[in-house]
Amino acid sequence: MIVSLKVIEETCIRCLRCVKVCPSSIFYKDEAENLIKTRNKQYCIKCGHCVAVCPTDSVDHGDFPESKVHHIDRGLLPTPEQMMLLIKSRRSNRAFIKEPVPEEKLDMIIEAAHRAPTASNMQKVNFTLITDPGRLHAVSAATIDIFDSLAKKLNKPLIKPIVKKLMPEVYGYLPRFEKLVGEFRNGNDIILRNATTLLFIHSPKESRFGAEDCNLAYQNASLMAESLGVSQFYTGFVCNAIKQDKEKRIQKLIGPDEKIYAGMAMGLTSFQYPNYIDKMDAKIKKL
Repeated sequence: MIVSLKVIEETCIRCLRCVKVCPSSIFYKDEAENLIKTRNKQYCIKCGHCVAVCPTDSVDHGDFPESKVHHIDRGLLPTPEQMMLLIKSRRSNRAFIKEPVPEEKLDMIIEAAHRAPTASNMQKVNFTLITDPGRLHAVSAATIDIFDSLAKKLNKPLIKPIVKKLMPEVYGYLPRFEKLVGEFRNGNDIILRNATTLLFIHSPKESRFGAEDCNLAYQNASLMAESLGVSQFYTGFVCNAIKQDKEKRIQKLIGPDEKIYAGMAMGLTSFQYPNYIDKMDAKIKKL
């Protein structure tokens, strides 16, 4: 469907911003008439760059009425130093308490995730929020069962020497798998660490850039959680288990048509880290 899109001649100041930012090259300057015009509107991906960049509100886009356009007060934005401090202070804090995360904070975290960019502005990133203790336990239990089965396969006499030689990194995880299973069997959930909330970020199976889009969304969510004082960590073990699970036990929570690419365990904590530490020096190649 071709979008409703035009430039209001009376207020347009010919600054060419829309021409420069449109990813589909829909805007162009008609030199003969000294006007900004549109073409090939069927290629519009509805990213809204043209509306957001226009200083005189001269782009009339059917998908972005006045109610969807908001002025940015850049004086309210964090300084680069404040942003860097937030990034440096973000840690995977697993020391959760039993009190649930307030709903308004969860809403802000999901909104931040939803605001992340997506390939071709397809916006096919979806979310499943789990707060039910029984379902949370089921996710941990399924993850443990998957790793238990994997550990048993890796320990088989015929397979063990082959894996150890050809895939030493996989074999190196064997003691970790066994520890996870043992701790869980003893009542210590070191998968979700007693998180009160689990956020799965997923995309339709046919989405070509689903993994990239979902992990961009996770990054937004992670930083918003940090700013709200919500402790969280990336559920790497769960996501890895999902890939290994032929029975699709965790996948069933969101349905067969979606694929989980990222997850975030969340909860409130009784303390925050008072310090940040430096990482190893970044390896940078300049060409």
